[in-house]
Amino acid sequence: MITVSGLQVQFGKRVLFSDVNLKFTQGNCYGIIGANGAGKSTFLKVLSGDVDAVRGTVSMGAGERMSVLKQDHFEFDEIPVLETVLRGHSKLWAVREEKDTLYAKDDFTDEDGVRASELEEQFAEMDGWNAESNVASLLSGLGIKEDLHYKLMKDLSGKEKVRVLLAQALFGNPDNLLLDEPTNDLDLETVSWLENYLSNYENTVLVVSHDRHFLDAISTHTVDIDYQKISLFAGNYSFWYESSQLALRQQQAQNKKAEEKRKELEEFIRRFSANVAKSKQTTSRKKMIEKLNIEEIQASTRKYPGIIFQPEREPGNKILEVSGLAASIDGETLFKDVNFNVEKGDKIVFLSKDVRAMTAFFEIINGNQKADAGHFDWGITITSAYLPLDNSAFFNNNMTLVDWLSQYSNDTTETFIRGYLGRMLFSGDEIFKKVSVLSGGEKVRCMISRMMMKNANTLVLDTPTNHLDLESIQAFNNSLVGFKGNVLFASHDHEFIQTVCNRIIELTPNGIIDKSMDYDDYITDETVRATRERMYSK
Repeated sequence: MITVSGLQVQFGKRVLFSDVNLKFTQGNCYGIIGANGAGKSTFLKVLSGDVDAVRGTVSMGAGERMSVLKQDHFEFDEIPVLETVLRGHSKLWAVREEKDTLYAKDDFTDEDGVRASELEEQFAEMDGWNAESNVASLLSGLGIKEDLHYKLMKDLSGKEKVRVLLAQALFGNPDNLLLDEPTNDLDLETVSWLENYLSNYENTVLVVSHDRHFLDAISTHTVDIDYQKISLFAGNYSFWYESSQLALRQQQAQNKKAEEKRKELEEFIRRFSANVAKSKQTTSRKKMIEKLNIEEIQASTRKYPGIIFQPEREPGNKILEVSGLAASIDGETLFKDVNFNVEKGDKIVFLSKDVRAMTAFFEIINGNQKADAGHFDWGITITSAYLPLDNSAFFNNNMTLVDWLSQYSNDTTETFIRGYLGRMLFSGDEIFKKVSVLSGGEKVRCMISRMMMKNANTLVLDTPTNHLDLESIQAFNNSLVGFKGNVLFASHDHEFIQTVCNRIIELTPNGIIDKSMDYDDYITDETVRATRERMYSK
């Protein structure tokens, strides 16, 4: 349990939040949301003691332990993987170290024997004798194979380090667990494992994440940082989003009577509660919604970008034909024997256990990379817009935002360009910002503006939600659901895939799996699972 009393945090004259009084209790998971810069990560750092508040206190229950997902990926470079995870339980590690030091003494005394006995008792109470096997199990669940368990952290890739540090945070079932963007650099299978792990976690969890499906799957409550306040709502992210949108519509409907508004809110809560009860994410341990209060529902101050793709012409019957396509990197096959036709109205998600496969495929069909074998052919009516995974080459210059976007427009008047930038939340003097200093999220929003200008009937998107905040992801998602053309995309965002795609193509080193089915069904279908094992094991 974590109790926050009278908390205020500010930097200089800027107040992030004030007068925060909250209690985070055992058995619940709290998803923390807020616009970029609202203070989500800072709030976690205050709770962990890494950042000092201007006023107020943070306290835990007597004897409770807190664990935090480390953000420094180099802190443990000279330490073996298994030991790095063990160090996550600082009390257990200290007992083990003191115990080993005592037993290594040449002049072991009676006093040492008494102390060793005390330490052995503490070690056993903390399940120390099973610690290494528990660590190994955690690491395996997070995709760190056994042959890496005794290597130094510096010998691991960046993505492997992230998983080890996540295992470190989870190890020993801490009473209070703080996780800042825990799904970053995790594949869909590992994210699913983490969802299941946290859904059955019996202690207190606070999570910052931009993954909506992840938040919905694990959260019993939503912590919203807005209006320089921190508010606590029962329910997951989807409930918060839908309710805030409903409240906004009601706020705008000035003529609607109070009683009509109340009935609309009551019907919304009833419907949402019924949907949650049937949700695949509901677990036996906790209900996603334990109590919903009409008075909690209010409009948000969030701004959502206006992402609108309007095809200039309707695509014909021939969209894209792919025949015998193959690609490899340094002799390692990414995919081969890729044969399929894109049909009118297809919104296809491309999957692979090797993330490089999707990028190679998109680069090939956009003419930026040559295939090892095979060919592809676009229909003559097709106009495409491409959002690459790596956009750095587009921003290696000193141009202002307005000049940068003007390159891709027939109409270069400032008013016209301002309109597109304004939709993507660049306003006022921001349009004269140098593109070289933009954040990752700002660069993606620029690339989306560029795409919108093309009025394409086919969109090719390589992991489009990277670097975007929840508001931009939601707007992008909604736009693609209503888009009338074709979409070919890759994503690590479960909700994005589930709501956009109507077809799934998985690229493997031994051909493809091509299914017109729901993504949730795809990942649970036993026939598909058997096919995947066969395709990757040849």
